[in-house]
Amino acid sequence: MTDMEKQVMVRLCAKIITETNFYEADNEVKGLIDWIIASNRLKENNNKIRTLIADYRKLENKCREGGKRQ
Repeated sequence: MTDMEKQVMVRLCAKIITETNFYEADNEVKGLIDWIIASNRLKENNNKIRTLIADYRKLENKCREGGKRQ
């Protein structure tokens, strides 16, 4: 699934939760919506972690090079 498709799914889930009673009435719907939202959050968190690790590696290399020069 592409990122755009995932965003559409999350928005659809939000609409279902706010404008219908399917979320409270049907446990299967509730489980599917919870899974979609949780998987989207996991992806966002993983992207943040990858960005932080990449920034750290760049900074670490600069620090090590500076220490070797001194």
